[in-house]
Amino acid sequence: MSLLSAQEVMDIIPNRYPIFFIDKVEELTPGEHIVCYKNVTINEPFFQGHFPGEPVMPGVLIVEALAQAGSIPLLTLPDFKGQTAYLGGLNKVKFRQKVVPGDVLRRQVDIVKLKKFAGIGYGQAFVGDKKVCEVEMTFIIGR
Repeated sequence: MSLLSAQEVMDIIPNRYPIFFIDKVEELTPGEHIVCYKNVTINEPFFQGHFPGEPVMPGVLIVEALAQAGSIPLLTLPDFKGQTAYLGGLNKVKFRQKVVPGDVLRRQVDIVKLKKFAGIGYGQAFVGDKKVCEVEMTFIIGR
């Protein structure tokens, strides 16, 4: 069962098509943790050019998908409601396998540090039980 639908997520984060990568949220603990999903389809606009004949989700968009996921636990805190979580930095980014049409991209992000207007999250993306990406992200909260 989904905790939040894509439509409900759009009330929390400002991202919209074609750069909105959350179909459903399964787990959410404000300020702490999220698990969410993106069904990767051949209709994604980036597959037209990346790569013709061998569609692969760009790594930078996998990281963006993790950043969108990580912003939700922050923006569901009362102090940050109605604000935007900007990506302030990336550390220890690792890609382990390709993400292709037909994959379901599961993301898990844990907020490991929270300050007045910033947070640090550790994100992992999976296809099935295989880890495809991991990253440490710094978020800056603002309007």
